[in-house]
Amino acid sequence: MLFHEIYSTYFQTVTKILTEAIEHPLTTGEINTIIQDYAFEESTLNIPESLGMAHWQLLKEDGTTILRKKPTMPLTILQKRWINAIALDPRIHLFTDQPVVFSDVEPLFLPEDIYVFDKYSDGDPYENPDYIRNFRLILDAIKHKYQIQISITNRHGKQITTRTIPEYLEYSEKDDKFRLIGTGSKLGNTINLGRIISCEKYENQQGGKVGKRNQSRPRKVIFELVDERNALERVLMHFAHLEKQVEKIDERKYQVTLYYDKEDETEILIRVLSFGPMLHVVKPVAFINLIKGRLSDQKSCGL
Repeated sequence: MLFHEIYSTYFQTVTKILTEAIEHPLTTGEINTIIQDYAFEESTLNIPESLGMAHWQLLKEDGTTILRKKPTMPLTILQKRWINAIALDPRIHLFTDQPVVFSDVEPLFLPEDIYVFDKYSDGDPYENPDYIRNFRLILDAIKHKYQIQISITNRHGKQITTRTIPEYLEYSEKDDKFRLIGTGSKLGNTINLGRIISCEKYENQQGGKVGKRNQSRPRKVIFELVDERNALERVLMHFAHLEKQVEKIDERKYQVTLYYDKEDETEILIRVLSFGPMLHVVKPVAFINLIKGRLSDQKSCGL
């Protein structure tokens, strides 16, 4: 619970109240202010009452506490084991060279204990020093909002250099890849980090500003599926990050409408094809033609 973004808020808030109460008696107004600053507005209805002598017996009626030392929240053995397991994930080195490790406990699980059957095997090179350097520079650029200049290799093997202002990073669990979402690049809003050869802070102040963010080009694809072997559940989980509509046609047949950006069309095409005959695309004709072209190319490569 201490690691939970929402539930840990209550622990942090109570700790703050008790820490302040050790230093000086707290008024009801001061307690409510702390709660509003660190928790949720409705928490003023239960936290003060729970801290009182009728329940947890930690806060006296005069606003002082029975505690003599500031409260701490030591980690449990389970939490330590969880942290040790996370430290074994190669992606942790994208953020730190020295991940926290507790020598007195074993990891909760090992990387080889987890098998993801619906995941590509050509993920980003997380242990590559150049990839790590590029990732950290992009994170810094997102935080401080400055331009970067990057060089990538396109699908034809040609090196291209462009500038962009990074906005945020996306991670695809299925592809095991990070993508940079930025503004003004001539390559589009989205750039795969694995394709970046070099990445530098753009220092030339006379080089002009980068262009505006490319306008989104909304698209949609409509397909039908028969709910066999949890097909519907698998499709909904697979496309969980996209806006969608699901309509039940009959007892086991469903129609799904996916909304995506034109820039992501190739990725959506590949993902739809990965379901094979489970999905039948009915609209639009342009997407159906993309499927035919893709299958034709695959067939010619196999000859």
